[in-house]
Amino acid sequence: MTPKLPRRHGFFEHYEELIGTWTRRLRNRQQAEDLAHDTFVRVLESDSAAVQQPRAYLHQTARNIAVDGYRREDRRSAMESGAIDLSVSSSGDPEHYMQAIQLADSIERALTELPVNCRKVFVWQKIEGLTQAEIAERLGLSRNMVEKYMIRTLRHLRDRLDGLQS
Repeated sequence: MTPKLPRRHGFFEHYEELIGTWTRRLRNRQQAEDLAHDTFVRVLESDSAAVQQPRAYLHQTARNIAVDGYRREDRRSAMESGAIDLSVSSSGDPEHYMQAIQLADSIERALTELPVNCRKVFVWQKIEGLTQAEIAERLGLSRNMVEKYMIRTLRHLRDRLDGLQS
């Protein structure tokens, strides 16, 4: 008996439209492509045979994934801010505390300028402590590509932070 393949008719014809819509909303084609990829993965893994309106289903799925991503980013930012608050408040120096807050804000702004995969690689490696091999496996990329994303991110951060000090 052959495995049942997911229903694909009606979904793939909306791929470019999905990318176009989310490129306009996110103002970043790479993020829109990542979102479209995640959307299609979720749709193909779900029971999509009963879907009557594939276009609407794709857009709603993409919207849900985007909202989930923003919620995760908000929680991560809150946790990172909390970690910074705890480590800096022990010094008792208000000026040092404000500098740390400003640095954290600058890093966060600089990271938002990067594509999603660059941010994921940076956060997973530097904050969550994953190895490049683990990150490559999670993203379905080569270790070389993960290393290139990290180099791109670190250069971008260096350029942005050097601009603040000059």
